[in-house]
Amino acid sequence: MKWNPGLFLQDLKVALRSLVRAKGLAITVILTLALGIGANAAIFTLVRGVLLRPLVNRGENRLIYIRQSAKGIGSENTNFSVPEYKDIESSTRTISQYGDFSVIQFTMVGLGEPRAVQAGVVGGSYFDTMGLHPVLGRLIGPQDDGPKADGVVVLTYRFWSSALHSDPNVLGKTVRLGSVGTRTGTVIGVLEPSIPYPAETEIMANIVTSPHHLSATMQDGRVHRMTELFGRLAPGATIEQAQADLRTAYGSMVNQHPEAYSKQADFQISARLLRDQITSGARTVLLVLLAASGLVFIIAVSNVANLILARSVRREGELAIRAALGASSGTLRRTLLAESVLLCGAGALLGVLIASPMVAILARYASRFSIRAQDLPVDTSMLWVGAGLAIAAAVLLAFVPRLPSANSSQGSGLANGSVRITGGTNRRLRIFAMTQIAASFVLLAGASMLLKTLMDMQNARTPLDTSRVLAVDLPVDSYDKTQDQINHFYEDVVRRVGQLPGVDASSVGSSVPWRDTTFDFQLQFSADENLKQPGEEDPRSQLRSITPGFFASLGVPILAGRDFNDQDRKDKEPVVIISQSVAKKMFPGRDPLNRHVWWTDQVLKFIGMDSTKMRIVGVVGDIDDMHVIQMPTMTVYSPMEQQGLFAARLFVHTKSDPYALVTPITRMIRDMSADQAVEHPATLADIRAAVLTPDRLNSLVFGGFAIVALAIAVVGVSGVLAFSVSARTREFGIRLAVGSQPSQLLASVIREGALMATLGVLAGAAAGYLLARLAGGFLLDMKMPSPLPVVASALILLASAVLASAWPAARAARVDVIQALRAE
Repeated sequence: MKWNPGLFLQDLKVALRSLVRAKGLAITVILTLALGIGANAAIFTLVRGVLLRPLVNRGENRLIYIRQSAKGIGSENTNFSVPEYKDIESSTRTISQYGDFSVIQFTMVGLGEPRAVQAGVVGGSYFDTMGLHPVLGRLIGPQDDGPKADGVVVLTYRFWSSALHSDPNVLGKTVRLGSVGTRTGTVIGVLEPSIPYPAETEIMANIVTSPHHLSATMQDGRVHRMTELFGRLAPGATIEQAQADLRTAYGSMVNQHPEAYSKQADFQISARLLRDQITSGARTVLLVLLAASGLVFIIAVSNVANLILARSVRREGELAIRAALGASSGTLRRTLLAESVLLCGAGALLGVLIASPMVAILARYASRFSIRAQDLPVDTSMLWVGAGLAIAAAVLLAFVPRLPSANSSQGSGLANGSVRITGGTNRRLRIFAMTQIAASFVLLAGASMLLKTLMDMQNARTPLDTSRVLAVDLPVDSYDKTQDQINHFYEDVVRRVGQLPGVDASSVGSSVPWRDTTFDFQLQFSADENLKQPGEEDPRSQLRSITPGFFASLGVPILAGRDFNDQDRKDKEPVVIISQSVAKKMFPGRDPLNRHVWWTDQVLKFIGMDSTKMRIVGVVGDIDDMHVIQMPTMTVYSPMEQQGLFAARLFVHTKSDPYALVTPITRMIRDMSADQAVEHPATLADIRAAVLTPDRLNSLVFGGFAIVALAIAVVGVSGVLAFSVSARTREFGIRLAVGSQPSQLLASVIREGALMATLGVLAGAAAGYLLARLAGGFLLDMKMPSPLPVVASALILLASAVLASAWPAARAARVDVIQALRAE
């Protein structure tokens, strides 16, 4: 049969009149399809915007991110030192340009209130390598390199537009930048909107603004690693060639400097396209989300297929009469296709309308995993996805029903209004219902796994008194101050805050638990009577600098010995407090008090530390400030007076509402120093809750998908059984007439529903296992769910199926025998 647009247009008119007479069916089908198509269109837009959208960088397909790893000491991404960067740059030919980027925190004064800003210290080749342009002024270039260059600053577009309200007069302003030493810089430009990587920075500055970057320790220290490295492939070079080139250069460098690359650490170098590196954090969750939306679409189409199939059974008499009058199978199929096109087109249109607000909601969710989701564009791709899914669904639904032949023996009977289901139609109804259950099971098991993970994290015990501890960032302001003056300022802050009404204890430390996770400062150390195996390296411990009262401020008891006090000063004997894990590791079965530990790491000479022995005066329980679920953690605490501070965080243990103290604390500190930044006040409980937000959102989003899928599947099972009962009314009447009990009919229908659910769950379990194994080959962090979520999901589905079967089962048990026998 040749395609005739005119005939198909006529079929569409007939189909529209037919569907108007079946409003309930049409509305149900359109809404169900809109849900499936809308979810997929929204999530595809999200995936395309985050994973597939090109970067704004010029020649972004040639930009690479270079990293080294030391998996032997648990470091997946170790920064480079300046000597390493220079060696690699001089030894490779497949990479034409390099750009270096060091993340640092400055205390910035001169643009509004004093504030701590996340900054990138970059070399003069960085912006040209990255292919970025200014929207205002100019960017940092080679002329800004060297120790005699003037300090210059470039603002990121987001910081300029949000914090400075796109002020064009910002160019030429001088700011003071405090870190390890203080310098000034002139604002010379604003960067175009781009992806902030490797960190979400507010400003970028040249090397001269950071005295530490100009120091000999930074320039010559091979193990002083602070630099991220980017490159641009040479014309004609591939990423594979660059990787091989880098491995060769790196291997030569390691052989020349074996003292800097321990065998236990297992140093390696790798490279990948910058876009792949930027999206790596969101890749897994977005692809899983896309798969979840695909399952919702399968469930929706299966549900609609059942509705269309049931309708076709009721229309089989009509179709049989049309076939007997000469209508060909092609003509009948075209009629069904016209109805499917109308239903699916309306569903797609409504789905796209639903998808637009869904994109905004999902973008806020995805921004927790990728910064690219914050400025997500909505384009015509959503329309194409909706149209494609609508066409696929329409074709499938048009070929679901079985067409009667011209000599069908059932034509007259069916035309009289009775309903009979053939064996083939019955199988298809059950297959579609089981498909819905299988897909729902996969979604429900995944959501249950995420929910269990979230509950485990929320219920994880912590040694800290999180609800009554207020943490406030007080970035170190070293401008025109000695280290002793800095220490005395923080001691004065602790003393004055401790005198405020409602304060139990106050102290200063170097890291806020769960918030300052980038401050994972670990050094190798040794101890008295430490016995090592041949070739074994010294263990690593975190270093934390604190003031007296730190553990009381966090609500953590000291297990042995004493806390630091005012006598633990720079001119006195060096002392430390160690965590319980250090005590067990270094002094098994012995009393660690009054024994000694000392640092042995190679990096000591680059950060102004030495290997002086430090006497242990106390032992405290492990405080894992990196992970919500606590793990054994080796930490050595030093008094601020002896160690100094790289970062300062105020901790206040309160008697009542901690937030009531934010205003008086801020006012007090600003009275002490007008240029001191006071930022991010929050209780440890709220900080912990913020860390759990991505997991909470995962559970919410996937749980929403699972609930929708479960609802559709339950309706599908109930609908199949209800239709089956209506078609078997005569059978049930006969069974009752010959002595069957209503309870037996009730049980038989419920058994049918339970059997469909069981087979669907088994099919879903098998499909889910295969999908997880297949995805594991591409997504390395994909994990199989534990038995508890799987079993719980199966029980929920089976219970839901039994409940869904109850209504049609009750109808079967209430069949009127006389009416049933007259049905023919």
